[in-house]
Amino acid sequence: MAQPLPQDVTRVTSLGGGPIGGGWTAYFLARGYDVTAYLHDMAEEPAFRDIVYTAWISLEALGLAEGASVERLTVTSDLKQAVSGAQFIQESAPENLNLKQSLYAELGTLVPDDVVIASSTSGLTMTEIQANCSTAERTIVGHPFNPPYLLALVEIAAGDKTSPQTVQWTEQFYAAAGKAPLVLNKEIPGFIATRLQEALWREALHMVASGEATPEQIDTALINGPGPRLALMGQCMAFHVACGEGGMATNLDQFGPALKLPWTRLAAPELTRDLRDAMVDGCNDMADGRHFTELAADRDRGIVAILKAIEAAQSGG
Repeated sequence: MAQPLPQDVTRVTSLGGGPIGGGWTAYFLARGYDVTAYLHDMAEEPAFRDIVYTAWISLEALGLAEGASVERLTVTSDLKQAVSGAQFIQESAPENLNLKQSLYAELGTLVPDDVVIASSTSGLTMTEIQANCSTAERTIVGHPFNPPYLLALVEIAAGDKTSPQTVQWTEQFYAAAGKAPLVLNKEIPGFIATRLQEALWREALHMVASGEATPEQIDTALINGPGPRLALMGQCMAFHVACGEGGMATNLDQFGPALKLPWTRLAAPELTRDLRDAMVDGCNDMADGRHFTELAADRDRGIVAILKAIEAAQSGG
């Protein structure tokens, strides 16, 4: 069977019955795919279907693809049956390296070598996972953000043996499936989003441990401060737009020394000229020629919409 074009995939297999595996299953069903879900033990099926049905409520509210139905779900504890006919496999097995290596060794012989196998792993690298797989070139990380049925991000990371063709096909598939794929420049533990989230989490724990803030104060600060803005503009562009005409260059040139102030428990990197220029150039690339007033107007419109949406959600509207 020849590998289909990413946009022509119709049959997906989801391995794993936890919140991530169940979330992926619900998402693929909502996008109109036929989905076969593999559970280690069929005793897990009631809890697994609860995850799918819970996710379906939100997915229906967002709008389903034509033909989408939970009736297009098949559940099995037979791995060979689960992967039979699959055109793409999303693996969400427990975060245990030995278990994943054994699973990929088995998948390497069960699954045709032109079918991509993507792992939802959040803490392991594909280089480690694919070590015992005879067809490692088609294995790759496709790390979602939780819940995978609502958040669009999928971080794609290749292992040492992953082929460039697999990276390209996987990125195109996730895009066709309605996700926001992000291909990492290199394989790093924790990927990008999780590392940023963990930095914030560590700082929060430090403040609680030292008596500087309560969990409630920390969440209040985030919800009413950077949270709404981050929903539409990342940290780099937020600081770029905040400094007006000068953009990121003004931010770093004027406020760069503040990185050395003892505000954080994380050591700041040296603000070298290369780092400064990489940040400035990157933000200018994202701005794509738009004046800061246009960027600020777009930001403000988005934040207003987000605040109204939050208000409506909190009031039950």
